[in-house]
Amino acid sequence: MLGYRFTENIGESSSESTFDSLFKLFKELLLYTSGNIAEALEWLTELDKEYNLTDDNYGIADFINELNERGYMLRQTDGNGGYIPSAKMEISIRKKAFGDLFGNIKRYKPGRHTTRIAGRGDEHTSDIKPFEFGDKPENIAISESIRNAHVHFGIDDFMLSEDDLVLQETMYQSQMSTVIMIDISHSMILYGEDRITPAKKVALALAELIRTRFPKDTLDIIVFGNEAWQVELKDLPYLEVGPYHTNTVAGLDLAAQILRKRNNPNKQVFMITDGKPTCIKKGSKYYQNSFGLDRMIVNRTINKGIQLRKMGVPVTTFMIASDPYLVQFVRQFTQANNGKAFYSGIDGLGNFFLDNYLANKKRK
Repeated sequence: MLGYRFTENIGESSSESTFDSLFKLFKELLLYTSGNIAEALEWLTELDKEYNLTDDNYGIADFINELNERGYMLRQTDGNGGYIPSAKMEISIRKKAFGDLFGNIKRYKPGRHTTRIAGRGDEHTSDIKPFEFGDKPENIAISESIRNAHVHFGIDDFMLSEDDLVLQETMYQSQMSTVIMIDISHSMILYGEDRITPAKKVALALAELIRTRFPKDTLDIIVFGNEAWQVELKDLPYLEVGPYHTNTVAGLDLAAQILRKRNNPNKQVFMITDGKPTCIKKGSKYYQNSFGLDRMIVNRTINKGIQLRKMGVPVTTFMIASDPYLVQFVRQFTQANNGKAFYSGIDGLGNFFLDNYLANKKRK
């Protein structure tokens, strides 16, 4: 059974209510329990016994009542009296994941992806250029143009000529179509090592980043085991590992199918995995091998990366493992695709994830 490790509670600031401090921990527990509220509350109760999270004025029962009153959970309709997370809870979990991984990002206007193509675009930059026939008058840099006229003619004979006019450079804004691939094969919890929770947290944080900073983008989410299938954004916190092998080719195939339908030249794939493909489809049958890296499976996976490169779709792999032979495979795949790869745990994964996402967008 997968174990969870907790450290001693060091307390929160006096400005934070007991509900708020419990709520932070509860949302983390929901990720571990894949949305099972009853199991998360059992864990919270046990943690309260050990670390005195509550006091005589506010107990776990009060917390449960407040969760219900604030609309964070809904009673199940199957008659067993249990609770399920509400849409409000799902949004709160995404925001927490975003804060945990991307909390150093300052608020800014709704995001759009800037290309490197300067000219008659739709976003002003700090650069200026001489006015040319056909340029839009609304892009004229008034202060700089008047300053040029003053230098040329002085204050007494002041006049504004066409040669004095300069324009603010603009950049084109583009949309991006992104597919997130999440590995839910059995190896994501193999030997008691929890790799699926960091994977979910990164996916949630990226989804929140796109939703809030790049609202014009499209985002599709798929999971892959023996096969690959799409899931909804609301399903992300509750993903569970299955008794599956890792058919990376199936995931990349589905990602390519989705992106072909997007009427958008800017496309990319983010793949979160432990890096080891163990399965492909040969006709109607599975070809599976979990012992090391099977040459046939590896070659098919790398060939799929090459096909995506020819489609103009870079794959950025976030590898939640550090086995040297798996790192070598990911490097080989990344080189074939001309994509990117990061090898890190949860903290580093979040930091690199964001930096690469924004840099990738600016180059599009």
